[in-house]
Order: sequence, then C-alpha cells, then structure tokens
Amino acid sequence: MDLATVVGILGAIGLLVMAMLLAGDISMFLDTQSMIIVFGGSTFVVLSNYTLGQFFGIGKIMGKAFMFKLEQPEELIEKAVEMADAARKGGFLALEEAEISNAFMQKGVDMLVDGHDSDVVRGTMQKDISLTSQRHERGVGMLMALADVAPAMGMIGTLIGLVAMLSNMDDPKSIGPAMAVALLTTLYGAFLANVIAIPMANKLKLRLAEEKMNQELILDAVLGIQDGQNPRVIEGLLKNYLSEGKRAADTTEE
Repeated sequence: MDLATVVGILGAIGLLVMAMLLAGDISMFLDTQSMIIVFGGSTFVVLSNYTLGQFFGIGKIMGKAFMFKLEQPEELIEKAVEMADAARKGGFLALEEAEISNAFMQKGVDMLVDGHDSDVVRGTMQKDISLTSQRHERGVGMLMALADVAPAMGMIGTLIGLVAMLSNMDDPKSIGPAMAVALLTTLYGAFLANVIAIPMANKLKLRLAEEKMNQELILDAVLGIQDGQNPRVIEGLLKNYLSEGKRAADTTEE
C-alpha cells in the first residue's frame, strides 16, 4: 500500500472535517442536491468522453495510486546480471528454468529462448511499453478531466442556487436553502478536483514514469543478454537507470 497517498488524502479530508466541526454543526455542510449536481454531474460528463469499457476500467487504474508493487531497479539489475552470466555459460536455453517474478522480463527471456532475432524482441517489447503507457495515460486523462469538470459543475450548481434564490425573494424561508446550494456546490467541486482527482492523477503519472523506466531497463537487459555482452558491461549499462546517489552507493559496496 502507498502510505503517502492514503495519509495525504485522508489527512486533507480530516483537516477539512475538523474545520467544519469548529465552524459549528457539520450537517450544515451536507446538501443532497449539491452532491447530485457535482458528484453525479461530473461523473456523467467524464463518462461522455470515453467508452463504457474505458470508463468502468478506471477503478483498476485508480487502484494503482493506493496499491502498487513495483520491483526496485536494483533488483532488476541483479537479476539481469545473474541471467547474463547463466546465458554466457549455458546459452539461452539455460534461462528456460530461471525463476523470474517480473512478467515483462519473463516475456523477453521467453523470446530469447525461442530464438527470435533482436529486431523482433525489440519491436515486441517496445510495443508492450507503449501500450502500458497508453493505459496509464488514459487513467490520468480521466482524472484530469474530472478535475476540470468538477469546479465547472460547482459553478453550474452555484448559478442554479442563485436563480432559485432570486426567483423566491418574496419568500425569506427559501433564500437560505437556495444560498446553501449555491455555496456548497462550489465547495464540493473544489474538493473533488483538488483533494481527490488531481493528487491521484499526479500519483498515476509517477507510477507511469516508474514502470516505464523499469520496462526500458529490462529491454536493455534482454537485448544485452541476446548480444552476448559481458555481465559486468550489462550491469554498468543498467546502473545508468539508477540515481547518482544509488550508483555511488553500489560502487562503494563493491
């Protein structure tokens, strides 16, 4: 579980709730009509931009902002060097029984074992990288669309509330509820965009960058093994994917 996402979002919500409690009865910040306008309206507007399959698949993509396990680059490099050493000693068939937890790396190794040439291996794996990026980008796009639409729906709700208020100026009892709708829709729109949608979109962008870097590292590793490069040469090449501090730490340990 990504504690930063959970703690960040729950912490922001907790502070907002605390501020509402300090202002008085929290029930005055709850309005069904405003929720329908902002949450319901925003959902349907975003849906109109995508297919049903894409829209209902957003839940799985959004889950990666909270639950996402990704191998550390150091672990992938260590595994790549191990396989390069095995391939130099026993050929590609020696990799057939290798225990590989990463599905993308397993696919690359399977292609080596099957005897595909480097162009096929490179093209297939680059296509996989591209498709993975597209799936992540679609999720980011949906969340950013929600971030754009929610404040707009809040403004629409505000206008609805103001129209209702101005239309019933002769009835003092109706002015308060209409004004509540006008203000709370703006609040809900800002909340949905800035506390939920934008942080989750940014976290998915981070996940995309991390996963893409790992996949490119694996691609370079697989091609290096296929070319028969020395395991230490492959290791040196792959360490370029690490931050300078981690590279220095690895060098010191060696």
